[in-house]
Amino acid sequence: MIELSLIGIGTGNPDQVTLAAVRALNEADLILLPRKGEAKADLVDLRRMLCQSLLEPEAPVNVVEFDLPVRDRRDDYLATVDDWHDAISAVWGELIDRHLSGSGRVALMIWGDPSLYDSSLRIAGRLQSSGRSINLTVVPGITSLQVLTAEHRIPLNSLAEPVQITTGRRLREDGWPGGVNAVAVMLDGGGAFTVISSEDVYIWWGAYLGMDKQCLIEGRLADVADRILERRAELRRQHGWIMDIYLLKRDNALVSVQSVRSGDVPDKGE
Repeated sequence: MIELSLIGIGTGNPDQVTLAAVRALNEADLILLPRKGEAKADLVDLRRMLCQSLLEPEAPVNVVEFDLPVRDRRDDYLATVDDWHDAISAVWGELIDRHLSGSGRVALMIWGDPSLYDSSLRIAGRLQSSGRSINLTVVPGITSLQVLTAEHRIPLNSLAEPVQITTGRRLREDGWPGGVNAVAVMLDGGGAFTVISSEDVYIWWGAYLGMDKQCLIEGRLADVADRILERRAELRRQHGWIMDIYLLKRDNALVSVQSVRSGDVPDKGE
């Protein structure tokens, strides 16, 4: 039996890794660390740092790095993602077979939480259907959405109001979701908020949340949209990659936010 643990590690800040995550890492026989190319070397460096700081010296854990397959960029998005997940599952399976010989505990560190816009659970499902005997465990982690609201000191939802969590691609294609005044946007390739009318919209934006290079900007979208785009492009050039997220609210969803704020949060990381 293979015990596979998907461990949420928050945004890579050791202070945000739960005790349950630390325990699961130390109980593993094998930890797999994905490499995503030179441009995103920071991501594997952070995972290495977590292993060095969180693994007990006596823990007999084998840490193995591997190159993550690259997703094809052809037009059929869902089909390319499906093929990509197949390729990743095959790599996971090959590494597990090679290093565990049919039994043992393997762990993967997942940014944020495995449940929120992350594909590790779907990839693990492919492994389970491949004929391997795999027991799956999920260790929840702090999400970038939680860090965004914490750093800006705001509640995610307005009083008695729903929130829509979506992606930049869906916002570009479909516009503002119906029936909600608050929208959290993840996985935006850059500037999807420019497709919506900005006059009555407020934005809280954050990049590299929880990291030492964290950057925050907030304000009325009409006033700060260009600044966010410029800062985002500058950060991407500087670091070679970027992870950002933002929350949008219309004016009639701002009352509960303004009632709990003691003052404006200044832009950070600028």
